[in-house]
Amino acid sequence: MPFRLLDKAPGVFPGSRAKGLQQRTLEVCADLDVLDAVFAGGAPFPEFRLYRGQEVLWERSIADMLGTPKLSASATVPFPDPWLIPQWRTEEILHRRLVELGGQVEWNSEVVAVDQHADRVIAHTTSGPIEAAYLVGTDGGHSTVRKAIGVEFIGDAVESERTLIGDIRVRGLDGHYCHILTGGGDVGQRFSLWNLPGSDYYQFVVSLSAEQTPELTLEAVQRLCAQRCGRTDLELFDLRWISLYRLNVRMVDRYRVGRVLLAGDAAHVHSSAGGQGLNTGIQDAYNLGWKLAAAVDGTDPGLLETYAAERMPVAANVLGLSSLLHQQDFRGGTAPAIHQLDISYRDGPLALDDRADPGALRAGDRAPDGRLPSGTTLFDAFRGPHHTLLAFDAPTPDLGLPTFTLSPCEGYDVTPGTYVLVRPDGYIGAITESTAVLARYLRARDQSAEHDLGG
Repeated sequence: MPFRLLDKAPGVFPGSRAKGLQQRTLEVCADLDVLDAVFAGGAPFPEFRLYRGQEVLWERSIADMLGTPKLSASATVPFPDPWLIPQWRTEEILHRRLVELGGQVEWNSEVVAVDQHADRVIAHTTSGPIEAAYLVGTDGGHSTVRKAIGVEFIGDAVESERTLIGDIRVRGLDGHYCHILTGGGDVGQRFSLWNLPGSDYYQFVVSLSAEQTPELTLEAVQRLCAQRCGRTDLELFDLRWISLYRLNVRMVDRYRVGRVLLAGDAAHVHSSAGGQGLNTGIQDAYNLGWKLAAAVDGTDPGLLETYAAERMPVAANVLGLSSLLHQQDFRGGTAPAIHQLDISYRDGPLALDDRADPGALRAGDRAPDGRLPSGTTLFDAFRGPHHTLLAFDAPTPDLGLPTFTLSPCEGYDVTPGTYVLVRPDGYIGAITESTAVLARYLRARDQSAEHDLGG
């Protein structure tokens, strides 16, 4: 699919920002063939270590801190743990892969206005106008694209607090932890320092009241650290990046207007608690990419109608989950899983499951990993921009798809004679025992090109 990728920045952002990749995102990285680089550039999430002054009070896992369930490795879940990696390194890895595939980022190029027509969209940029079949706005919470198409960003700003975040070097801390520095053991009055893998830097995070507006300087960070924990044995230096922001909890009322679509922070913003933001944006793109390709090549423009139907409920749920974790603020309580493996599109327009007595696995769910009789993993079989058909002790139909025969196995509680159709994004499109139903399902996708563009 031909495309142009614009970024108003001069290059990869230097800060750590969103530093956690959830388990489902790691599966996407495997599909994009960048997982080895992600693993090499990061590390498992460290323990949280709470200090009272210089005294260590306790150490706990991220699951214990958030009150979320912990996964175990299995045949169906190859990556049970989240991964700590600074965002600048994640961006570098993805940029390198993009270049390997023949793409490029056009830096210093910003969209300033948008014109739509029946058969095309024109993005007016600082580098000149660009005409395209579709435009995807991924330009953040202050999205120019979103504003240009008149989409509301519904929600609220949390006026009672601010967050100071940045990257800095520190002398005086031992071990790889999320160091929670306090003077009296109160996590609500903390100065947090995260070791960043493969780096001498730490990411610091400090919650402030609305009245606190420190200067964005090294000296201000040093003062805040001393005020929070009272320690004089730590040396903070070499401030690489710093930002002060106000929390917003908002999402759009539409993901699409004609030939313009929105994804990532341009469509939803929320607390960073639970590490859902970057991961949800990646899942938006993963859901949209194969659908956009089908629209561009003319095989299935109607698929674009399903993007909002599938992703808007996910974004709404993420806003609620991140707000819950933000309110708990490491003070205890339980919360739903944050790994994003349980996200499902069961109620979406692409899920077909005609079994009279379905099991735990349903159409719309993430397709679990497993192994074929040859020893190849299912994720390896799914890899690439194609549908994949799994025939569970069933005849192999000729539907023009990669098709693999296997027996019911862990994660796939289906009866012999069942077919499972896996979408290019690793979700199940259809579960049926009928090859005729499969053929009609795939044919309907082709016929959906007759649908209008919607709005």
